[in-house]
Amino acid sequence: MKATEVVEKLKNRFPNEPEYIQAVSQVLGTIEDEYNKHPEFEKANIIDRLCIPDRLIEFRVSWVDDKGHVQTNMGYRVQHNNCIGPYKGGLRFHKSVNLSILKFLAFEQTFKNSLTTLPMGGAKGGSDFSPRGKSNAEVMRFCQAFMTELYRHIGPNEDVPAGDIGVGGREVGYMFGQYKKLTHQFVGILTGKGQEFGGSLIRPEATGYGNVYFLQNMLKTRNIDIKGKTVLVSGSGNVAQYTIQKLLELGAKPVTLSDSNGYIYDPDGIDEKKLAYVMELKNIERGRIKEYAEKYGVKYVEGAKPWSEKGDIATPCATQNEINEEAAKILIANGVIAVSEGANMPTVPAAIKQFQDAKILYCPGKASNAGGVAVSGLEMSQNSERLKWTREEVDAKLHAIMDDIHENCVKYGTEPDGYINYVKGANVAGFLKVAKAMLAQGII
Repeated sequence: MKATEVVEKLKNRFPNEPEYIQAVSQVLGTIEDEYNKHPEFEKANIIDRLCIPDRLIEFRVSWVDDKGHVQTNMGYRVQHNNCIGPYKGGLRFHKSVNLSILKFLAFEQTFKNSLTTLPMGGAKGGSDFSPRGKSNAEVMRFCQAFMTELYRHIGPNEDVPAGDIGVGGREVGYMFGQYKKLTHQFVGILTGKGQEFGGSLIRPEATGYGNVYFLQNMLKTRNIDIKGKTVLVSGSGNVAQYTIQKLLELGAKPVTLSDSNGYIYDPDGIDEKKLAYVMELKNIERGRIKEYAEKYGVKYVEGAKPWSEKGDIATPCATQNEINEEAAKILIANGVIAVSEGANMPTVPAAIKQFQDAKILYCPGKASNAGGVAVSGLEMSQNSERLKWTREEVDAKLHAIMDDIHENCVKYGTEPDGYINYVKGANVAGFLKVAKAMLAQGII
């Protein structure tokens, strides 16, 4: 297998899907040597079968807004691979959603889920509907219309969606209610549910907490303590919020947050009281991060990202491709020692190369942000057993899973000079499990 040839073939087949091609290219380039050690993989054409999703589901979603006008959006589900378990992956509601983005996310999700060691395949879905600026009633009507179509393609042993950008506890609750209405079944069909109806403790915190647990492991490889380190965080949603919460618990000093309009820089640090304000601002009032700057009298930069500020660690927790090559160079020049991704594919390939050439600790999201889907898997287990584990039990399992992921990344990613290539380590470890399962199950 030659990665460049496979990527070129995919470019010709899917010329208008840059995010998908970028994700595939990043993975294939790192697994090529390992793949070619297994002639049985090539004989079964594992690579082509792994790159192409099992199925793509597209549908129209019609709903009525508060003014009585009929609105139309597109709905999608990309079921990528279920060789190691039921399809599993979030739903994203955002105006940017298209098939290219969802195919990249589903492809990445397949390897991320494999890394967790839990029996979950990879999928992703969503809509170009944005909850921002909509009333609760409008969001409810949209979610009900969306699930009225999606429910035909999912099930507790078939495909279990969760939340992602634009899909939090409110949206999950509305979709769960509609699924129950349509099927007359109370099953663990979605994860990220409310505590009152089958949700797991630690699930809202899991992606952020897991991100910091992985970061801790990376720093330990160089005998560095996270305590006292200044951290640049992007985003201000769920992942960013709980990344900051865990950073504070461990004695670090987060100084930035952002949203699609700009970023704030608080040199005194975002403490527990300020974080509580952010959670109310974003989760309840649905406000903009600029309001933080106005309340606390700190720097706000319109239309920019926080990577020009000085810090010891960077953790992008917003969205894909938010760190470009120029931003990476600035981060390196400012002395950043580690980059741990809370978002999915937030760093462009040229920027990743900059970090790796500078021998900076850098981890891709498929490893460092796997905590969210790991606890989703634990929620599925609790639902199947009709049990509820304590906060301490779930957190301990999450911590152990993130430790295991880090160990596998070190196993497959350590280079001759001792530098740990976490991109290669995560890709190879995730790929091998899926490829061996595909091989064992025949040509299907």
